Amino acid sequence: MTVPTEIRIAGVPWPVYKLVSLVLGGLAVMVVGAATGSAAAAVLTGAAVATVVWVALSSLHIAGR
Repeated sequence: MTVPTEIRIAGVPWPVYKLVSLVLGGLAVMVVGAATGSAAAAVLTGAAVATVVWVALSSLHIAGR
């Protein structure tokens, strides 16, 4: 059984690792925003989380080919 590595959104194939990184970045924005009340800290943390996850999972995706 193969695991799909892409999900179609509006007819455009998106790699799963990109969607995972966006979801985790959004989750980080909500958690940090609720915990600190600071929009700046929340956005910067969410962007950092999304970027790190995106780069890490894309390198694993490329290495797995």
